[in-house]
This record gives sequence, structure tokens and C-alpha cells, in this order.
Amino acid sequence: MSEPVVESMAEVRNHLADVIDRAHREETPTIITRRGRQEAVVIDIEEYQRLRRLAEDAEEAWLNRLADEAESEGTEGSVSLEGMAALLRDRES
Repeated sequence: MSEPVVESMAEVRNHLADVIDRAHREETPTIITRRGRQEAVVIDIEEYQRLRRLAEDAEEAWLNRLADEAESEGTEGSVSLEGMAALLRDRES
């Protein structure tokens, strides 16, 4: 993946197809700014899916580790893996 290009929302609006092509063909992300602040990024869909899988795998490994630790400490006060995942989802909302 190449270093990202930083462009304003107005610039991206003027050539969105080029930004998407750059993300896909050149694997170059574009960071979109608004009023000088970074707001969003355009990346290739395959890279997005890869990053999602990595995040999901890391979360699953973390939850499994927590479950293993809880199991080794006994069952009193423990939460199932599904329960822990639901608690985390609720906390993020």
C-alpha cells in the first residue's frame, strides 16, 4: 500500500472516480479533509475487507483469551463468550 494522498472534500468531489481508481488500481488511500480536519478515507474494498477480518480475528482472540482466563478462575461471576460479545457491542453503541 502506498502512502496516502490527502485531499479536501472539495477536491475529492471534483474527481471522485479518480480517487476510487487510485485506491483500487494503485492501492493508494485518500484521506479526505473538511475544514482542515481528517474526516474519512477512501481505500480499496479488498483492503477494507482484509482490515475488517483482522479486526474481527483480533476481537475473537481477545474474547477467547478472556473466556479462558475466566474459566481458569472458576465459574462464579463469569459471562459466556456470547454474553461478553453482547456486552462489548452494547458498550460501543
